[in-house]
Amino acid sequence: MAAGTEWLLALWSIQPEEKERVGQFLFASDANAALAGRLMIRKLVAEKPNIPWNHIHLQRTSKGKPVLAKDSLNPYPNFNISHQGDYAVLAAEPELQIGIDIMKTSFPDCGSIPEFFHIMKRKFTNKEWETIRSFNDEWAQLDMFYHHWALKGSFL
Repeated sequence: MAAGTEWLLALWSIQPEEKERVGQFLFASDANAALAGRLMIRKLVAEKPNIPWNHIHLQRTSKGKPVLAKDSLNPYPNFNISHQGDYAVLAAEPELQIGIDIMKTSFPDCGSIPEFFHIMKRKFTNKEWETIRSFNDEWAQLDMFYHHWALKGSFL
């Protein structure tokens, strides 16, 4: 997303609490993707249930998933958003709950893959770790780690 006027217009288009969340990202690319995601949600809600842009109010579940506030008589689309790096994706479903998460398989910043897995140990069950580590190649293990991570993220 471009800087300057377009960025300010985009920020003006979302709720104050969402502006605050976007502002907490350390990297501009993450803030851009998060802002793009917020705008995609608002566009979906404005078009599908046909709620005027200025009447759209989003809330968060206890797990942080954005949802349409239940203060409207319109049907609520089920949606989920994910972003990483240059990508922001939105999945929507009119009747069923839906989840999505995207992850890029990349070498961990904290050192080796075994060190990374040690740091992340509490994020998965023993059975999940058994599946992740069932591959002989560390890159295949890392790919399976991110696969599991994205699956868990899509259920929030």
